[in-house]
Amino acid sequence: MTQARTRVKICGLTRVEDVQCAVQAGADAIGLVFYPESSRFVSLQQARQLREAASTLVNVVALFVNAQADDVRAVVEHVRPDILQFHGDESPEYCEQFGQHYWRAFRVGGPGLETPEAVLAACQAFRGAAGWLFDSYSTGYGGSGLKLDPSLLRAVQDAPDSRPLILAGGLTPQWVAESISRVRPYAVDVSSGVEVSGGIKSPEKIRAFMAALKNTA
Repeated sequence: MTQARTRVKICGLTRVEDVQCAVQAGADAIGLVFYPESSRFVSLQQARQLREAASTLVNVVALFVNAQADDVRAVVEHVRPDILQFHGDESPEYCEQFGQHYWRAFRVGGPGLETPEAVLAACQAFRGAAGWLFDSYSTGYGGSGLKLDPSLLRAVQDAPDSRPLILAGGLTPQWVAESISRVRPYAVDVSSGVEVSGGIKSPEKIRAFMAALKNTA
């Protein structure tokens, strides 16, 4: 059977022209970061402008790290994202209180997530998630450019109750095809791999990233 096309999310967008480039290049989703400590952080006003620049056929994902619930609700009300992404230490109850589709991110290789079995156990606490996103562990929360060890996802890949797997962590135009061949994710999520600097995307790198995906089976 033919492998379904791998979806693409380009995350950490801060400029309208970068959103337009991502859409034109064929991205399926864009990510807006609402984590104040990130160089990719956007305000509600910025986020509304970026939301308006996105095609109606492109999903908008709002990323949070241990945010106050009222701050998440403000984004839901004013930006109207299609998906919420929780990238911190949020509990299942926290993630589900907003009544929105959500992805739960896991920083693979970090404390408590050092084995395939531990990764699967952590994921299974979030059965209500629309997708499980796997990033590399770093002292920050995403966007580090560090690669994760694909072997740590083995138990998740084999689990009969697995959710759609979204692969992040050190993806670049040069690395993404190999990553897809090893993991076979539902989607890939790229940020630093298509940047000039934090939050500033490179049109050339975005196009190269999308072109690299076309070479995967």
